[in-house]
Amino acid sequence: MPALVDPAILFFVFGVFAGLVKSNLEIPPAISRFLSLYLLMALGLKGGFALAQSGLTAQVAIGLSLAVGLAMAVPWVSYTVLRRFLGGFDAAALAATYGSVSAVTFITAMNHLESHGLSYGGHMAAAMALMESPAIIFAVLMANRLRKQTELAGVAHGKPAPVSMGKILHESFTDGAQLLLLGAMLIGMFSGESGRAAMQPFSVDLFKGMLAFFLLDMGLMAARNLPGLRGQSVWLVAYGLLAPLCHAAVALGLCWLLAVPVGDAVLLMVLAASASYIAVPAVLRYAIPEANPSLYVGLSLGLTFPFNILLGISLYTKLAQWALS
Repeated sequence: MPALVDPAILFFVFGVFAGLVKSNLEIPPAISRFLSLYLLMALGLKGGFALAQSGLTAQVAIGLSLAVGLAMAVPWVSYTVLRRFLGGFDAAALAATYGSVSAVTFITAMNHLESHGLSYGGHMAAAMALMESPAIIFAVLMANRLRKQTELAGVAHGKPAPVSMGKILHESFTDGAQLLLLGAMLIGMFSGESGRAAMQPFSVDLFKGMLAFFLLDMGLMAARNLPGLRGQSVWLVAYGLLAPLCHAAVALGLCWLLAVPVGDAVLLMVLAASASYIAVPAVLRYAIPEANPSLYVGLSLGLTFPFNILLGISLYTKLAQWALS
């Protein structure tokens, strides 16, 4: 099924249209939060059931190792590139945003693979969870370093104090959404086939409709964040489109070297190419208040997220099939 014929994707397009024409259509925040939690819970259960069936294999270890490696390399490379045309704090915030992952992009990619009959490992849900925190930790370390340099230069008066890394680690690893994902995965692993049968109406039959409803809300949000791109440097706009492609290409190259199956490779490409627009911005507002939120939220949600949903996932799938089949 072509990406733009998928009903879930069409609901995203409709949401963008409704937002651009300034319709009063909106999803209440409580319902949006419920949909997000439902999708993460269903994703965790699916992954757990699949892991209960396959077990912990060498393929699982390779996939998780690649995920961790990408989560550590992408923010470092991003910061190095962005530092050439941005201030340190904005560069660190964008590096965290693009070094972390988008759960909705991942879930949409998973749905895309299923609709095309391509299998993937249940451990990829764990890979997504592992890739969320390293970029945040890296950005906070860079921000604390910049503050120390400012202090040494004698111009630190009135600047925020370095943020406690212990607090950031606690928030990263006890975040409710991430805990729900991992908890649901463990429940799926322990309950196995009987659990799959019991939860089928909840985690499978409802999934497509819930995803379409949530993507409608994401379309509305993307349209609202487009104004954040006005006045931004052409280099930043180019980065919002080219960075996902470059990150996905690196992931594909690593998957080719390690003979990762096509479905797992597509999801690793999607994870590397995605940008966080919920979890990371929430932490950055506290951890790096010097950075401009309209910059990292505007780019990730107004540009990169729609690009990946409408074009990127299909492109990454075709490239993986061409390189790995």
